[in-house]
Amino acid sequence: MSDRDVISDALWERIEPLLPSMEPQRGGRWTPHRMVLEGIAWRFRTGTPWRDVPERFGSWNTLHKRHTRWADDGTYERLHQHLLGEADREGELDWLVSVDSTIVRAHQHAAGARREDVLTVAEHTGGSVELQESARRAR
Repeated sequence: MSDRDVISDALWERIEPLLPSMEPQRGGRWTPHRMVLEGIAWRFRTGTPWRDVPERFGSWNTLHKRHTRWADDGTYERLHQHLLGEADREGELDWLVSVDSTIVRAHQHAAGARREDVLTVAEHTGGSVELQESARRAR
């Protein structure tokens, strides 16, 4: 593994069997899963747009399509659950959970609204319409 690779060889050995089959269902060959997964990870690590992912990871369109497919078919969830289970069995996880209430906030319209007001607010997306509605109710 070079210093620029995103996924270590050890991690790849653990997740490769969990990925979908590489047998093409129609058409030609697939871009290797490792190259695609590294491209996806690189894209999210750097925050770059899909079209700006380096060519060494393959076509940006392939990366995007495979990412979408894996998200939809549960591949990422299976990977996460498997790796989480392994780490838990090996005692690498600490299940301490803490919630900081300073980050939990309600929307400004959620504070003290009557039920009919909630329905009225839900019908509008905001802006001057909402201000006019509020002014009419205040009269």
